[in-house]
Amino acid sequence: MSIQVKIFASLRERLGSDGMELPVDGIATVADVWARVAPDQPLAGSVLMAVNMDYAQADQPVVDGDEVAFFPPVTGGTA
Repeated sequence: MSIQVKIFASLRERLGSDGMELPVDGIATVADVWARVAPDQPLAGSVLMAVNMDYAQADQPVVDGDEVAFFPPVTGGTA
């Protein structure tokens, strides 16, 4: 029983990982996933989160088999 975690862009560089598989034991929300992935770093309000490819909030529940993704806000571009 596990949760797949994906980490993108500058967060990947900062944390030194593009993702991992975590056991679900002790994990109930997206915030719990972040605490396991980056225990010494608070979850910044600007970090975007998704559960199973749908945007999510930190308090969203997660269950066995979910995929949780973290990525910085999308910026830039020209019109």
